[in-house]
Amino acid sequence: MHDQLHLTTTWVGILSLIIFIVGYYFIATEDKYHINKAKPALITGTGIFMLIGLYFSLNGMDGHHLEKEVEHLIVEIAGIFFFLYVAMTYIEAMIDRGVFSALRYNLVSKGYSYKKLFWITGLLAFFISPVADNLTTALILSTVLITIDKENKEFLVPGAINIVVAANAGGAWSPFGDITTLMVWVAGKGEFVDFLYLFPASILGWYVTAFLLSRFIPDGEPPFNAEEKRAEILPGGKQIMGLFALTISMAVISHQVLHLPAMWGMMFGLAILKLYTYYLNTKLSVEVDTDGLVCQKLNPFSWIAKIENDTLLFFFGILAAVGGLHFLGFLEYFTALYTQFGATTVNIGVGFLSAIVDNVPVMSAVLKSNPDMGVSTHAQWMLVTLTAGVGGSLISFGSAAGVGVMGKLHGIYTFASHMKYAWTVLVGYLLSVSIWYVQFIILGIGA
Repeated sequence: MHDQLHLTTTWVGILSLIIFIVGYYFIATEDKYHINKAKPALITGTGIFMLIGLYFSLNGMDGHHLEKEVEHLIVEIAGIFFFLYVAMTYIEAMIDRGVFSALRYNLVSKGYSYKKLFWITGLLAFFISPVADNLTTALILSTVLITIDKENKEFLVPGAINIVVAANAGGAWSPFGDITTLMVWVAGKGEFVDFLYLFPASILGWYVTAFLLSRFIPDGEPPFNAEEKRAEILPGGKQIMGLFALTISMAVISHQVLHLPAMWGMMFGLAILKLYTYYLNTKLSVEVDTDGLVCQKLNPFSWIAKIENDTLLFFFGILAAVGGLHFLGFLEYFTALYTQFGATTVNIGVGFLSAIVDNVPVMSAVLKSNPDMGVSTHAQWMLVTLTAGVGGSLISFGSAAGVGVMGKLHGIYTFASHMKYAWTVLVGYLLSVSIWYVQFIILGIGA
């Protein structure tokens, strides 16, 4: 990477910051203006770099620097973009094969109450995300949530927040659970087992938030007709579930063992899914109608067509926008705060910044600047790992999991509906930080 430019006080820096703030405003007020969040994110991200390109051109600057920066950013965005692309395709495939309908039937037919279903989905999110990553986990369980009851917002909104918080908290104590934890691990700031010491802070912080949210869950049970036909997983459904687990494993192996991007393993998994559907189509039974034999063929492209493209484009836009601000030098101001206010204070603040901006570029800025963390260097890196992961839950689009659930529960789980209960997330966040302080600083466990 090239030396950081400092264009924050130039017209391009000031104008870019204004564009980012305006764009962020329209993202946050999606409910008010009914403008899909992908639109302001895209215009912000692409617009900032168009302005930077214009500035370079007008001032006769070497465009090679900008070109290299954009190439690096494209690789970073593509890694996330295609990871999500494949994960969403698999989820749509499982929806098509009745996997979530069957899970929903099994949960509802047992007579579980709304409150019990709330705790079951939260616990599943917390313990699946360390392996499957927080975004994939949130997408799967939010799909289950919306199939349980499509209309009861009193259940769906707290349930969605619970899944997002649980997925992010569960991802914080595993190197595979979140992109930011993976970045810290790969950078050598902690060994594999070091992240496991964040388990107490993660689970107790989530539990307190879940407990507070559960008080808003309505009594009673989801609507269930005793005569409702039992939902069964259709042919190929269980195999696709297995292929999805294999694909996630291939993503981890690609990154850790083969030195390839995680999305490479995901795309390999998509290729396997396509081959499997070809095989399945040759085995599926045919049914007879008045026209003769009709083959019930599966089409993977029909699954791809149903994925939340607005979520993918939102990520492209917001990561490009933050990448532009980083290129202009704005994130350097943030990392300079370590010297002025101390590592603990700033690392706690990282959680709040992660919620507003995005935890990936924030963590990237922290790692690139490699600030002086003081005497408790290891403990501080674990703190910033915890806060960057968990802090994203404070705002609905502060984490990949939140954005994914907003796409799944479109019009139900929104910025406004999340902020109504955001105080419960804040209480859990502050408790997680307090547990970290007692464990790492006072008791010295894991430090």
